Amino acid sequence: MSGILILTAVELEARVLARRLELPPITVLPFPAFGRGLLRVAPVGLRAGLLGARWPRLLAGFNDPLVVSGGVCGGLAPDLSAGDLVLPESVLGPSGERLNVTPTPHRQATLLAGSARGGTLVTSREVVATAEAKAALFASSGAMAVDMESAIILAHAAAAGCPTLVVRGVSDAASESVPLELIDLITPAGKLRPVRALALTVTRPHLLPRALALRQATRRALTAVARVLAGLAASSRP
Repeated sequence: MSGILILTAVELEARVLARRLELPPITVLPFPAFGRGLLRVAPVGLRAGLLGARWPRLLAGFNDPLVVSGGVCGGLAPDLSAGDLVLPESVLGPSGERLNVTPTPHRQATLLAGSARGGTLVTSREVVATAEAKAALFASSGAMAVDMESAIILAHAAAAGCPTLVVRGVSDAASESVPLELIDLITPAGKLRPVRALALTVTRPHLLPRALALRQATRRALTAVARVLAGLAASSRP
């Protein structure tokens, strides 16, 4: 393994992880990215829609790095709480395909985490926003959590011959719904729509407590993710 490449969905995730890992911006890249040495963090958009375009530049200087799908996920298992750490052994893709992470880095991450859930994560093409939708997906898939990128990231990395890992933190529990108005604040490229966010505080003030709670849960989840990634980075140094 030569280096660690951490791929998130949205820019907020990448920026929070970069701050926790004390990584400066990589200014030579034409998109948001952060790194030092052989440790890099970058967003690849919702559904990893920008992964193909950004991959060649992100991989420059690496030799088969560990590719980590990092960030947040939605809880499906009823006993998962916001902020819990998820380290799946495998990911179910949108078409039902199963992709396994690389065993050695998974074992290392599990030891570093101390407390984390293993099992299966499922990648969905669409946002699973309501408690009812989460319960249905849990019943049909048996997966403990859901995201929209991990299967795509793992498949892309495996095709390039890179080892893989998923490190995700739960931002919303199975019993919690995420209002569509909050979901729509993020562009497909993973950026916040600030004008729309400001407008919501006026037109939908009742959403503010839920937005603040979700923000706090997201930061707790990302702090747990960053702790594991920092340990992996430290162990990979010569």
